[in-house]
Amino acid sequence: MRAQPSWAADTSRAVWPGAAILTKRSSRSATQPTPIEADPNRAGERAGSGSGASGVTVTDEVIRVFNDMKVRKSSTQDEVKKRKKAVMFCMSDDKKNIIVEDGKQILVGDIGETVDDPYACFVKLLPPNDCRYALYDATYETKESKKEDLVFIFWAPESAPLKSKMIYASSKDAIKKKFTGIKHEWQVNGLDDIQDRATLAEKLGGNVVVTLEGKPL
Repeated sequence: MRAQPSWAADTSRAVWPGAAILTKRSSRSATQPTPIEADPNRAGERAGSGSGASGVTVTDEVIRVFNDMKVRKSSTQDEVKKRKKAVMFCMSDDKKNIIVEDGKQILVGDIGETVDDPYACFVKLLPPNDCRYALYDATYETKESKKEDLVFIFWAPESAPLKSKMIYASSKDAIKKKFTGIKHEWQVNGLDDIQDRATLAEKLGGNVVVTLEGKPL
């Protein structure tokens, strides 16, 4: 009777090492979280071109509002009063579009009439338990001059539902790409981060900013 080759008799060396490797890899991939699961606030970094990872579309009205706020041209007094000082953007009910949120805006003409402090009024517009995008037209003074700058704000409070955070974070790039030329972006995760106007002043120019919306810092 012919003797079996040594490799045939030692099946543990011939078969099991490969099986052990496969088992180890399967275990690792099953337990390793995706980047979005690990940090919902970074989900927007995975968004591709176009409408973003969540597939949302930025409506024409959103783009029109941005262009109206961005372009500073000679206007009549009535036209100036109708300019938006701040505006909120939200997801549509079906989560497919980014739209202008009804009733969530401050007009330049409101200041001194129904609005005393536009920044404090803007903070009150932020929903405590949901996410939003916003544009704020900041008026401030440095030690040299008076300035105006648009600020894009991504409001994502800790108390917002996880699903809402995921949708807004993954769609942020879609709306940012439409807001061309904005120098200042601010992600805010709670009222403590935004109530103190000095925090926004820091974003705008650090310690060279001496007033924001006419209020000394």
